[in-house]
Amino acid sequence: MLTRILFAAVLCLISSCAVAQTDTGPATDVEAIHRLINQYTKAVDTVDLQLLSQIWSHSPEVSFIYPLGEEHGLDAIEQHVFQNVMGGMFSTRDLLTNRVEIHVTGDAAWAEFHWVFHATMRKDESAVTTRGVETQVYRKESGSWRLVHVHYSEDRQAVP
Repeated sequence: MLTRILFAAVLCLISSCAVAQTDTGPATDVEAIHRLINQYTKAVDTVDLQLLSQIWSHSPEVSFIYPLGEEHGLDAIEQHVFQNVMGGMFSTRDLLTNRVEIHVTGDAAWAEFHWVFHATMRKDESAVTTRGVETQVYRKESGSWRLVHVHYSEDRQAVP
């Protein structure tokens, strides 16, 4: 009998660990962050600096960490990440997110997601596909959520 109880307890523990995390925090804030991530993917696809300016905080401490380096301040992020890399290296871009999880606590929030990026290289029109995992940090400023930090790297997990 004790063996059955222990076995049942272990199964419950294993199944609870296997369940994926879900969004946490007030639903209206979670939905606002989901909308910002959708706008972010659109800004990547279109290299729309005006849209970027609406998504990102204009605070000097904003940052972007990626395989090519680190950018600090919105001007550097716009120029180096979006104009030089996204606009300069690629003639077409299509960023697709999946497994998005958002966590909100007070005036701070973070999002974790995986992405697939399909693009065409500007130099020779060759197709490229990369996969990444990204964390974004948000802060509520004057009642609106703004992106303050991005960190992404290559996704070494298998694509679902």
